[in-house]
Amino acid sequence: MTGPGRSARKLLPPLWVPALLLVVALPLTGALPADEARSLVVLTGPVLGFVVLLTVVAELCAGAGLFDAVADGAARLSRGRAAGLWLLVAAVAAACTVVLSLDTTAVLLTPAVVAVARRVGRDPLPLALTVLALANTASLLLPVSNLTNLMAAPSFDAGYLGVMAAPAVAVLVVVLAALAVLHAPALRGRFVVPERRVPRDPVLLRVAAVVVLLMGAGFAAGLPVLPPALGAVVALGAATWWRRAPLLVPVRQMVPWRTVVVTAGLFAVVGTWHAHGLTELLAPLVGDGEDAGSLAQVAAVGAASANAVNNLPAYLALAPTVAGDDTRLAALLVGVNAGPLVTPWASLATLLWLQQYRRHTFSAPAGLVRRVVLQGAVVAPLAVAAGVLALAALG
Repeated sequence: MTGPGRSARKLLPPLWVPALLLVVALPLTGALPADEARSLVVLTGPVLGFVVLLTVVAELCAGAGLFDAVADGAARLSRGRAAGLWLLVAAVAAACTVVLSLDTTAVLLTPAVVAVARRVGRDPLPLALTVLALANTASLLLPVSNLTNLMAAPSFDAGYLGVMAAPAVAVLVVVLAALAVLHAPALRGRFVVPERRVPRDPVLLRVAAVVVLLMGAGFAAGLPVLPPALGAVVALGAATWWRRAPLLVPVRQMVPWRTVVVTAGLFAVVGTWHAHGLTELLAPLVGDGEDAGSLAQVAAVGAASANAVNNLPAYLALAPTVAGDDTRLAALLVGVNAGPLVTPWASLATLLWLQQYRRHTFSAPAGLVRRVVLQGAVVAPLAVAAGVLALAALG
């Protein structure tokens, strides 16, 4: 059955089409001045390149069975305890987010968690909601964990990890505690431990695990992010070809070019606004102090902006207002990384999670978005407050 609303939607072009037009038109018309455009490319070009490489890495790891093996191992290590399974899923989600980014966790770990929950006869939603929350809030520790971090990392005079480690740990501890309370009923009881799932290709699985560990070590050591990611793509691609392993998606679909184009369009729009006085307009909103109240103001504005539009343009719009101050920049990252949990569009990871959950549960429960919003309304303020207090304590 079709109606006017559905017909109108069919007539609208895909979102990447107007985004591409903006990327081309804004510099050509002079709305985005040439100097500003070059600076924007220098800032965001490596970030978008990293998105492409890491997405390919994640798809190749999924093809090797790495995510399924990790989730299956969590089910067996829990020894039939629902609480143990939840804790292991939370640990895997946090680790995956830190090393492979929040979008990877949302896209590739969500289906694995849904499959494991079904194998052990548990409701998949509490586990999947835990993955969603940690995909966002665990994305503070390393530059690679979130695109906002990648853009911010060069601006930290004291080094990214030195400033962000304390708030990242504080946010993670508080979020885990909040999620344990919210999902307490799902943590009770036991289940029959499933038999070990035999991987399709044990050799390829081990290669994928080693490559991811080496790549993560490179990220943690502070190496530039593009070389380890490119090395991982080459190594995993060669191993996949060597083992003649089937790909889960065609090569042409591994590159998330639509996401890259849409993100570039958002960057171009915000860059154009900055060229016409956006920084001066936003500066009064974030204040200029470094006390706990001022840091809370910066984080709150970041979180509110992310939930209103999206965390990527929110960061890009607000970053110039905190330039030159590591602590205030860290507070902004706390807001735009740990805060965008309330609205479904606040982060790309949430949109991807919703898509994956609906796809792999076949019949998503009524009120799914409401459950996401309610969880976010509880977790986001606690997470942002924990990060701000950790920063204030360091100051």
